[in-house]
Amino acid sequence: MTNTPFGFSSQDPDDPDKGDSSQGRSEGGAGSNPGDNPFGFAGMPGPGGNFDIGQLGQMLTQLGQALSHSGGGGQSGPVNYDLAKQLAVQQLHNNQRTERPSQEQVKAIEDAVRLAELWLDASTSLPAGVRAVQTWSSVDWVEKTLPVWQRLCDPIAQRMSAAWLEALPEEAKQAAGPLLNMLGQMGGMTFGSQLGSGLAQLGGEVLTSTEVGLPLGPSGTAALLPANIEKFVEGLDRPISEATLFLAAREAAHHRLFGHVPWLTQRLLATVEEYARGIHIDTSALEDLAGKIDPSDPSSMQEMMGSGMLEPQTTPEQQAALTRLETLLALVEGWVDVVVADALGERLPGAEALGELVRRRRASGGPAEQTFATLIGLELRPRRMRDAANLWRLMAERHGPEARDQVWDHPDLLPDSSDLDEPLDFADRWGSGSDLDDPIAAIRRAEEAEKSEDDSSDDDPDSDGSNGDAKS
Repeated sequence: MTNTPFGFSSQDPDDPDKGDSSQGRSEGGAGSNPGDNPFGFAGMPGPGGNFDIGQLGQMLTQLGQALSHSGGGGQSGPVNYDLAKQLAVQQLHNNQRTERPSQEQVKAIEDAVRLAELWLDASTSLPAGVRAVQTWSSVDWVEKTLPVWQRLCDPIAQRMSAAWLEALPEEAKQAAGPLLNMLGQMGGMTFGSQLGSGLAQLGGEVLTSTEVGLPLGPSGTAALLPANIEKFVEGLDRPISEATLFLAAREAAHHRLFGHVPWLTQRLLATVEEYARGIHIDTSALEDLAGKIDPSDPSSMQEMMGSGMLEPQTTPEQQAALTRLETLLALVEGWVDVVVADALGERLPGAEALGELVRRRRASGGPAEQTFATLIGLELRPRRMRDAANLWRLMAERHGPEARDQVWDHPDLLPDSSDLDEPLDFADRWGSGSDLDDPIAAIRRAEEAEKSEDDSSDDDPDSDGSNGDAKS
């Protein structure tokens, strides 16, 4: 976990993004000098001042007003997604990344997806998964993908909130009382603010709805962002029409996989949830923190939060979930890479160069991966995409494209990280038996055989230690 998740990064008063974020909130909820007091509460003592308990009521009233103006009053859940959307759209407007697609761009993308689907038919046995084609602006991308981001971010944010409460001593929980709910709303605002900034950055650079390796948009909807594609091809010696067709093919291939492998999307999201369940807060850090905070100096809390001492530590369970996620993403991206190369290789002159560019963008941690790491504290990077592509290529050469695609019939058939190390062994195992035409039946037979062995072991008197003693 190389980046701190949701609101644990230190805030720089000179950061220009801070000013942009504040513009997304309604006026009246913040003071005139947010650099000195990030929440704008009058009566909050400054560094070196004495805390006046008589001002507590006024401070809490103003806090409630701030939460109400910023949307916190209607927040349900651990993240204020209304605030995230407002900030993302505002930053995109400020950066002039909200241009609407032209009719020519809409038609070009529709034609590209239609042609890509035709060519993909010859390179994979999975049927077309695209039911609609859309051309998005950056703002469209934010609005259309926010529901899936919510599914991804909620488990992390919920677990972070629960971990903090679990780590608090019982007397601290009782003393906090109603403030815990208010602090939860403040946390939702913080999470929403960081999410909004991240989505604005990503929305200004992402090329398709599936570029991060997940089906972020509506099911069966292929979507490309022509303004971002134009920026992507700047400096390349290839026409934008080639890049559009190449990206349309990748988008359509992703939808074939996500549309006809029913367990895949849920498995990806469930792995993120497994990662979230491993989050815990070190209670010893809280005890150390208690001795370092000056109640009369609110800035001491901000300094502690920015110091990293309360950053959740990566657990073995999280590392295992992260490995599974990276392997599954690599298998998805490697499969798409091979299928698109087969479909376009001899038809599109720049396919090889564009493919290498996309592979480097994905494997080296492009903006999508960096933003995702900042948002939820884990990297969404298919580090072994080339290894996965080599395995899929070998499977097609040994057994044909149809057998290669059958590997997706059941999650237990998928290669694991060790298979990416030795793809020849995986291909040999796949073709070593008579179960090639019906791998699901092979799994069922293996389960039945294992059950039979367990039953026979239970019936075997020699397996009982007491019987063995009787014989002796």
